[in-house]
Amino acid sequence: METEISVERAVELITGSVQPLGVEEIPATQAHRRVLAAPVRAPIDQPPWPRSPLDGYALHAADSALASRETPAVLRVTDTIYAGGWSGEAVGSGECVRLMTGAPIPAGCDCVIRQEDTDVGTEQVQIFKSLRPWENYCFPGEDFKKGDILLAAGTRLSGNALGILASAGLLREEVSLPVCRVPRCALLCTGDELVPNTLHPLPPGKIYSSNEAVLCARLRELGMEVASVRSAFDDAAALAAEIREAMKIADMVLTTGGVSVGAKDILHETLPLLGAERLLWRVALKPGSPLMYSLYEQKPILSLSGNPFAASATFELFARPLFAQLAGAADLALQVFPAVLDTPFQKHSGVRRFVRGVFCGGHVTLPEGHSSGLLRSAAGTNCLAEIPADAGPLPAGCTITVYLL
Repeated sequence: METEISVERAVELITGSVQPLGVEEIPATQAHRRVLAAPVRAPIDQPPWPRSPLDGYALHAADSALASRETPAVLRVTDTIYAGGWSGEAVGSGECVRLMTGAPIPAGCDCVIRQEDTDVGTEQVQIFKSLRPWENYCFPGEDFKKGDILLAAGTRLSGNALGILASAGLLREEVSLPVCRVPRCALLCTGDELVPNTLHPLPPGKIYSSNEAVLCARLRELGMEVASVRSAFDDAAALAAEIREAMKIADMVLTTGGVSVGAKDILHETLPLLGAERLLWRVALKPGSPLMYSLYEQKPILSLSGNPFAASATFELFARPLFAQLAGAADLALQVFPAVLDTPFQKHSGVRRFVRGVFCGGHVTLPEGHSSGLLRSAAGTNCLAEIPADAGPLPAGCTITVYLL
């Protein structure tokens, strides 16, 4: 029996065996949720001209000196400018321009008074307040200046990030962005007992392939590209052929089932037939300890337990770091927090254990049913809660570590 290694050592071996997949150029309009491979710089100032932050009047601050409601300053209104408008005329002493929020401030003005501090005149206006130079004045480039780094390398292009690109005029089909290439993952769920959801009624001795649904959905949620999804019978030669075929279009293969020591655990036979190099087998954790990781022609094969929750938990703990390395996406790493346990954990755990939980406001609650073969109790959960080795039962009120999904 091979010695089990720690979770951390397994992650080191997995991530240390591969390099990022590289960079590709794609249109900015297709870059949502992709990761920037290089910084993006601003081609313009934003705003490109001084603008008003409010509805009011642009004027010379000196013309408002000593103005009050008792002794207002009176200025001639020479123009009205709305957002999207423009005036090429400079404003002279004793003059002002009525502006709406977002409108350009014309030359000759160094402040804007809000209309509430005026009589809202149209041909001439009474100013009831004294202003300082540059009060209520948005300078060109206040948000960003030409040449500034708008988005750093490694930025995930969220809606907000795309908004920043749009404000700089960069969200156009003809603008290309360098992004990290997304891993293409093939999913192979093994087991003679598995049948697709399309088969009704369920034949005797068979079960529906929930791993296929869960892992395929999680791959897409994490931004991975699903190259193919297939089920495979418990036949080593046939599985080797399936993996070999999948690797023609995929950057990696994810398998479930066949990794333990039973008569039908065929990965031990499949890998030599394939000519793959096994880097690890067996990790000190529950569920999913017979995790296996291999390389085939320098492409990774991550093999998870076939038990539904074991497959789901080890996917989060080991597949995510692998994706992060391949995709150059540090934001895929699991976030780890301390949490107060609100639900007692009644079992003794001789080995490090991960159970499903609900994390909220620094506290974690555990649903009933922690068997690795159970999936129903995972509904509504958002974290893995860690039960340390040789710990338990754990009382409510103690602090444990949680991994947000």
